[in-house]
Amino acid sequence: MHPIWTKRLGKHLGLLLAMLLLAGCATNKETLLPHSNSTMLDVWDQETGGSATGGQAQRRLLDARQQLRRPLPAEGAEAIDGSAYTRTAQNEIYRQFRRLPNPDLVMYVFPHLAGTDPVPVPGYTTVFPLYQRVQYALPGERTEDY
Repeated sequence: MHPIWTKRLGKHLGLLLAMLLLAGCATNKETLLPHSNSTMLDVWDQETGGSATGGQAQRRLLDARQQLRRPLPAEGAEAIDGSAYTRTAQNEIYRQFRRLPNPDLVMYVFPHLAGTDPVPVPGYTTVFPLYQRVQYALPGERTEDY
């Protein structure tokens, strides 16, 4: 009878794992992680343009920022108010889902006695909405008076 290939693999599995472990230990630390005398501050300055060698990168960054800047309006010029035509989340929601009318009811509570020991409560006025919840119209639903 011929042995199954998994049985053959089981015999040689230990040898294969030992070879892989020894191959991992055969690498050189200097090859993987080269060591130099530069500090983290030197690396940071070089990459962000803080030193003389990174000055060209700093200049390119400033040039790119300068293109995005817009001039301020003159002191005598009228400031532009963009809030009337600017889209915000609030006006988009109010435009699509309009609130249905929910009239306020004004109620006068007459003077009365309250509690287990009758305590006089002066008369007062209170306001509350007619409907318990705020209702919204669906998009496209008519909300004007008919």
